[in-house]
Amino acid sequence: MSDERLTERLAECVMGWGVGPDRFMTGNRSWMPRWRFQPAEKLADALCLLEMAAPEEYSLRGDSDGNSQVDVRIGDANGEARCASQPRAITCAIARAVGLDVSENLNPVLVNNDGVVRASRSRPNGK
Repeated sequence: MSDERLTERLAECVMGWGVGPDRFMTGNRSWMPRWRFQPAEKLADALCLLEMAAPEEYSLRGDSDGNSQVDVRIGDANGEARCASQPRAITCAIARAVGLDVSENLNPVLVNNDGVVRASRSRPNGK
């Protein structure tokens, strides 16, 4: 799923917005251009998405390699993501918790031997 399609789906199912060809209908006859809402790129939009998702539980963590790890529980569903971009990690974790299939080109995923989904990223220096 592309960033654009993921944003559309999250705008519909989490934000409760309608999706038009070049805008989101935000309610009460209001709208915003698509370029203004980019949760995978903008931290403020990702945090707005997190607030609207109203998770029962969530955690945001970072590591010494510059990765952000996000765990979200919405109802009985869990979503987890880890990558270098905090907005992308938040967005992908929420998407997974609401049942959206986040493709590997958005957030590369590895499954460990326990069947736990973990995201990974390539470090620029190859380590």
